[in-house]
Amino acid sequence: MGRFRQGMARFMQGRYGVDKLNLVFLYSGLGVCILGMFFRQPGVSLTLTLVSYTLMSIAIFRCFSRNTYKRYRENRAFLLFFQHLGDRKHRYFDCPRCRQEVRVPRGKGKIAIHCPKCRETFIKKT
Repeated sequence: MGRFRQGMARFMQGRYGVDKLNLVFLYSGLGVCILGMFFRQPGVSLTLTLVSYTLMSIAIFRCFSRNTYKRYRENRAFLLFFQHLGDRKHRYFDCPRCRQEVRVPRGKGKIAIHCPKCRETFIKKT
């Protein structure tokens, strides 16, 4: 068993591996596959099966990808999207000059926002 483990470690060296986005693709594919088993219409069943195989293939592709920087950016964007979705007390804006993300409180009307990175001032409605 030790040789197999070493071989797998050598194979995965330099590859991306598993992250939250991979797990979402994998579990979604599994869920769609199970959902497809309950439909008896051939067209619906085939479509759901193809969607589930596609989702699981994307998860496997991302796991074995050697372009780790791109996979990291995809996962980070995914996590930030859901973090911003759950934050009901703040709004997020990008600075027009340096693209720094700035968090401001919600419900204050039109306010002048000062970028902490480049000191640019811009006006937005919160």
